[in-house]
Amino acid sequence: MKNTTIVTDNREEVRRISAEALTPEIVAFIESCTRGDHATSNLIGVLHRVQHHFGYLGREQLDAVAQLLQVPAAKVTGVATFYHFFRLEPRGRFVISVCLGTACYVKGAERVADRLCDELGIKFGETTKDGLFSLESTRCVGTCGLAPVVVIGEKVFGNMTPDQVPGLIEKYVLMAQRQDKEARESSV
Repeated sequence: MKNTTIVTDNREEVRRISAEALTPEIVAFIESCTRGDHATSNLIGVLHRVQHHFGYLGREQLDAVAQLLQVPAAKVTGVATFYHFFRLEPRGRFVISVCLGTACYVKGAERVADRLCDELGIKFGETTKDGLFSLESTRCVGTCGLAPVVVIGEKVFGNMTPDQVPGLIEKYVLMAQRQDKEARESSV
């Protein structure tokens, strides 16, 4: 019978694969965290960095963080799903926030929100299939005199009515088409 050695420690391979799922800067940050006594206390900070870079926390990135921090994947996922700041799905190119604060709500924000949901075919917290729009609710953006308010990116649209919603969406669809066309032409 031949004597065979079976290697069961694949830590280096797992580390390499995990590092490939993240940026070198994030990997370096995680490595600096693991040098301390309580690496897991840095989990939220690591997740913030990952989301800042990728725009959301994908399954591959969550697994990589778990492996590199040597924290159970269930704990990493638990933290990512507990805090509302973290997103597990990519956001749309244009994030539409509907203010549902008191002034906006009283002046019809719910009807505007319903129309947005109908026109986009999504609910709050979702992204359109084409990846163009994400829909979120927010509480008071500080422009109560313009109620009801919709914010897209950094632009505030005040005194919104449900009838204005299709035109607003169309404006951003056309903007995306124009930007895509310009990007294609500049890459040629």
